[in-house]
Amino acid sequence: MESLSTIDSRLTLDFLLTEREGQFFEKKGWHDEGVLKHTKLANELIGMLNASGGVLALGISDKGAINDLKGLPPETLNLFRKVVQDLIDPPANVEIEEITVPSGELIFLYHVEQNHERLYKRRGNEDVFLRVADSNKGPLNRDEVKKLEYNKSIRSFENELREDFDPVHFNAQTCEEYRKSMRYDGSFEDLAIARGLAVRRDERILYRNAAILLFAENPYIHITNALVRYVRYAGTESKSGGEFNVVKDERLEGNIPSLIKTLETFIGGTLRDYYFLNLAHGKFERIPEYPKEAWLEGIVNALCHRSYNIQGNSIYIKHYDDRLVISNSGPLPAQVTVENIRSERYSRNPRIARALFEFGYVRELNEGVPRIFTAMSKSMLAEPEYLNTHDTVTLTLRNQVASRRETIHADVLERIETTWELLNPSQRELVNFLFGAFEATLESFAAHLQLSEQAVRYNLNPLMGLGIVTKISDKIRDRNAIYRFADQ
Repeated sequence: MESLSTIDSRLTLDFLLTEREGQFFEKKGWHDEGVLKHTKLANELIGMLNASGGVLALGISDKGAINDLKGLPPETLNLFRKVVQDLIDPPANVEIEEITVPSGELIFLYHVEQNHERLYKRRGNEDVFLRVADSNKGPLNRDEVKKLEYNKSIRSFENELREDFDPVHFNAQTCEEYRKSMRYDGSFEDLAIARGLAVRRDERILYRNAAILLFAENPYIHITNALVRYVRYAGTESKSGGEFNVVKDERLEGNIPSLIKTLETFIGGTLRDYYFLNLAHGKFERIPEYPKEAWLEGIVNALCHRSYNIQGNSIYIKHYDDRLVISNSGPLPAQVTVENIRSERYSRNPRIARALFEFGYVRELNEGVPRIFTAMSKSMLAEPEYLNTHDTVTLTLRNQVASRRETIHADVLERIETTWELLNPSQRELVNFLFGAFEATLESFAAHLQLSEQAVRYNLNPLMGLGIVTKISDKIRDRNAIYRFADQ
């Protein structure tokens, strides 16, 4: 389907009607909730200007219906045309396209360019707004405005132009992948300029640090801390000296899109699996040490939002027996705190974040952290832990593998599955309890199943006869005997 826009080639009619609203895209029907006022539109544009930029489609409702702007009085339509000049300070870089869709209706597309240095306000009342995920926040209070000003000042690193960078160091495959994801017919160079990742100056094209991090063959050569360190420890703590317990220390380099792919394969290969017994059909089902959605999202967030201007600090992934710790440099930005991280958003590197969204590596900025919490919850694991200390943001994911002291022999697993239909409900509960507890006594079995010890013994005997359970005791009738799964 052909793009309706000459500015953004992604904006087909299907995209505009069906794409979900998010950090970089907003739909506004002019009669969604009463007649839309130009002052309300100005607030929405200010929120985008102060955040990561994006596209606002006026004349399309959030449900994907077209509200023909030709139904508005001419004077109202002119207010929408002049809203940027009349109501936003300082002067803003917002291009407006007036589009007649194939079925004849008129819509406006506002292309909002992100700006790192300026803070935008409403002319007249000086209200400040900020787009957070798929909604507009504001007016901001005085403290929130101060935080926003501070974060705009440290955003400048990704925005810096690098006169010393030679585009011969770009990875051609990554550049082409981006061009295709944007459905762009021109060259990568022209696309980079159009997306604010480069500028044309005299006879040269100068690229920003954001472009180097996204597309260079090895950004580390140009930005010395652009790498990821993976460290695997034996045990649940790091030790030094004679007790040094690092068993693997890997350094991973590359542009951000390639690093995401590399880390997805690498980390996935280092994690363990464990089993749980599905009582419905007596089969053992494999569960990963951590849900992929949680650890991969944590890594993408670190690559996307870290402070690359802080020299000497790489992203660390520290892997212990009981937890995975992902840390990156830079304090939490703007209005984001450990307490509100599931709902608040502000991108420290908006050019990088937007490009990763366009690549398809980031589904939506507002989904990232909540998705980590949801994935851990669905896997019945502890809630993720965020810390924001010493200019470092740390995410900790905890597993259940360390609590499982032994594995069950494959032959025993097979016996359980093949004899499951022969077991009565109490015997199935005994097997399931033992699987979680590793070992048990008559007393602990009886307490869990709410049976008498005699009934427990009656149900254990067939399990021992099948070679599923063994008793650790020299006595024939030992009330304190320990029961475990058979060794083989």
